[in-house]
Amino acid sequence: MIQPEHTQNDEPEPGETPKERVDRELGELFQGLRVAVTGVQVLFAFLLTLPFAAGFDKVDTLGRWLFFIALLSAALASVCFITPAAQHRLLFRTSLKEKMVHRANELGIAGAIGLSIAMTSSVALVAETVINAWPAALFAGAVALTSAWLWFIQPIADLYRTQDVKA
Repeated sequence: MIQPEHTQNDEPEPGETPKERVDRELGELFQGLRVAVTGVQVLFAFLLTLPFAAGFDKVDTLGRWLFFIALLSAALASVCFITPAAQHRLLFRTSLKEKMVHRANELGIAGAIGLSIAMTSSVALVAETVINAWPAALFAGAVALTSAWLWFIQPIADLYRTQDVKA
C-alpha cells in the first residue's frame, strides 16, 4: 500500500499524545468504514436474493458470470470492511491499537477495491440483461473508471503532489 512518510493526518493535534492520536485515527477509520460497510451490505443482500427472483433463469452465461463476480467481490468487500471491528473486539485493551489502525486502513482500501468491482459487475449485469452486451460494457466501464478515479487515482495524485511540495 502507498504509505506517505508524513502527511497532515499523521500529525498529532496540538497537545495530543501519541495514544490520543492513535485513538482519534482509529475512530476516524471506523467512521469511514461504517459508511462503506452499509453500502456493500445492501448490495450483497440484494445479490444474495437475486438467484431466487423470478426470471433469473433467463440470465445468460455472461450475466451469470457477472453475477458471480459481483457476489464474490461484495462478499470479500464485506469481510474487509467488517474485519477491523471484529479484530478490535479481540484486541481490545492491548498494546496493538496502532497495528490495528494500519491494518484497518489496508483492509479499507482492499474493501473499496472489492466494492468497486462488485458495483461495476452489478451494473454490467443489469445493463447486459436489460439492454445488451456492448452498452453493458460501456456503463460498467463508466462505473469502474469513476470509482477508480475518485477513490484511488485522485487521492494518490494528491498525495504525490503534496510530497513534491514538501520536498
